[in-house]
Amino acid sequence: MKKERAVVIPYIKSGDRKHFDLILDNLPEIKTKGELEYIVFKIMKKFMKIRKYRYTPLHACVYAVMHCADEFRRRYLDKREEDARRKNGDINA
Repeated sequence: MKKERAVVIPYIKSGDRKHFDLILDNLPEIKTKGELEYIVFKIMKKFMKIRKYRYTPLHACVYAVMHCADEFRRRYLDKREEDARRKNGDINA
């Protein structure tokens, strides 16, 4: 059985985060999935604004968002699923 590779987010140095945090920390409350999707899409468009619409930058843009989703799932959703499995029991095959 092939072992699943963990997704590693290429974190940026804390000093490099400051100018992004100034903006992100002052966003209004994101209340809906639609609002979250809108913001993520706008950030993706901003990333692509200075790049040509070719495979490599488009791939980087899409996969950056996918890797963030994988990391979020690993940190939060997977733990909840594991807790539920322990509480309710696993599925017997």
